[in-house]
Amino acid sequence: MATNRRRFLSGFVTGAGAALGAASCRTTGLAPAAAAGPPAASAGASSVPSPVAAGAAPSSLADLSTWEAVRGEFLLTREYIHMALMLLASHPRPVREAIERHRRGLDEDPVSYGLSNLGRLEGAVREAAAAYLGGRPDDVALTGNTTTGLALLYGGLPLQRGQEIVATTHDHYSTHESLRLRALHTGASVRKVTLYATASAATEDEIVGNTVKAVGPRTRALALTWVHSSTGVKLPIRRMADALADLNRKRDAADRVLLCVDGVHAFGVEDATVDQLGCDFLVAGCHKWLFGPRGTGLVWGRPEAWKGHAGLIPTFDWAAYKAWMRGEPPDALPPGPRTSPGGFHSFEHRWALAEAFAFHQRIGKARVAARIHELAGRCMDGLSGIASVKVHTPRSSTLSAGIVCFEVARLSADDVVNRLRERKIIASETPYATSYARLTPGLLNSPEEVDRAVAAVASLAKGS
Repeated sequence: MATNRRRFLSGFVTGAGAALGAASCRTTGLAPAAAAGPPAASAGASSVPSPVAAGAAPSSLADLSTWEAVRGEFLLTREYIHMALMLLASHPRPVREAIERHRRGLDEDPVSYGLSNLGRLEGAVREAAAAYLGGRPDDVALTGNTTTGLALLYGGLPLQRGQEIVATTHDHYSTHESLRLRALHTGASVRKVTLYATASAATEDEIVGNTVKAVGPRTRALALTWVHSSTGVKLPIRRMADALADLNRKRDAADRVLLCVDGVHAFGVEDATVDQLGCDFLVAGCHKWLFGPRGTGLVWGRPEAWKGHAGLIPTFDWAAYKAWMRGEPPDALPPGPRTSPGGFHSFEHRWALAEAFAFHQRIGKARVAARIHELAGRCMDGLSGIASVKVHTPRSSTLSAGIVCFEVARLSADDVVNRLRERKIIASETPYATSYARLTPGLLNSPEEVDRAVAAVASLAKGS
């Protein structure tokens, strides 16, 4: 088949065709690759077989009305109790099947499969993300993970000389390092503040009050983490956004404080849209609580917040290529496609992300949130009843999500994790200067498994 790089890259064009393709998948119930049509044959070429034939047809949708049925969609071994899937999740059946379908199509005829599907499937993923988030597809940039998203966001923020970004002492390495590198390369100022003195005793008033105090006349952006993986504290983002809105009313548009949120440990847990959150930017990896394909993530931003964002990595959207050929910047391109890093990616994983959103939506966001909070509360209650165990995560569901951080007297976090693994329970530890053990109950756990994990911690605490 005759083709060239320009024709292949034209598959990145988004817009009406991508949106119509995504809408067709939603209304028919077919997975994206199954709905894809064959590429047009080039002049002089014989008929080209459809690459869709390379992939198996999507299987029928399972009944997800029970939690055991949800668990049955995963190949996750039952030899262990998995309470660290907040690090890297197993793929549910619809995601596995979509990955394999795309992989086979790309393996058997990569150029034809890409020509047929690439632009449409990129659009379908943005459509699915927007339906889940409550925003617009054009405001979603696709990335490979949270770290890449944070670097893209903070690296391109419009900062003037003398302005600063305020972060917190509770944030993850990826946020702190993204900001350190931004400061190193641009001279931008970064300042860190503490939002609560003691995690387990933190209150909304304390957190919001310290947020307001942290914002100075030079502050242009506030870098926050929705759920702290260091303590399990969930920030009251809506209240913080409202407090910032009060401050911003007194500022010019160029000095408005942008609320930037690393949401990875609430994304796939909390039942909230971006409008309900009130933030300006939300960054999240999709391969944790959402059960998305490994190596997927996104950045969402309000249209007005995207204005002035410089971008960081060239996009491969065909509209940007055409602008480049004309000697023009891609300013007319929507912010999501314009900010999405270009190059050739693990397309079979990226394109299967739409199925992860659909899987979560079929379970129900409110149902997901209620289940995870129920199990996390059960875990905290059980651990709190052990004399030599200290729980650092607030018990209130308004200040916690699915992460439960704790310590056992006389044992390091590493010791706790290793000894629990010997008891067939997979936990994790916080990668911070002060380290705690973590149990993170999720949709693939039962109340009985939570109780067994708590009992195992109790046995460690007794020295048995």
